[in-house]
Amino acid sequence: MTACLPKFYNSHHDIVNVSNPEGTPRIYTIVGNICETDTFGYDRKLTEVREGDILAIKNAGAYGFTMSNNYNARFRPAEVLLLNGKPHLIRKRETLEDITRNQVMVEV
Repeated sequence: MTACLPKFYNSHHDIVNVSNPEGTPRIYTIVGNICETDTFGYDRKLTEVREGDILAIKNAGAYGFTMSNNYNARFRPAEVLLLNGKPHLIRKRETLEDITRNQVMVEV
């Protein structure tokens, strides 16, 4: 849960719009959807963010695989390694089957 409180810990997340790197700079507040207090950055200047754009959050806390869990039945994210400027998928995103794989039904 602590990873959901970046403001509390005064953490700073470097964020870039990788889909629109040359867009017009604008001011945004960047939030997530896991916790009630998921705010990665207030009043940040980013190039214009359009629906479907990909934002790179360089140090994502609980949104990255290392600190992730299935809180609120959220799938763990895919992981992409950038090596010499080329992206490589190194972990697939979880599916519902992955989350429920170890559940055991109880006979009543």
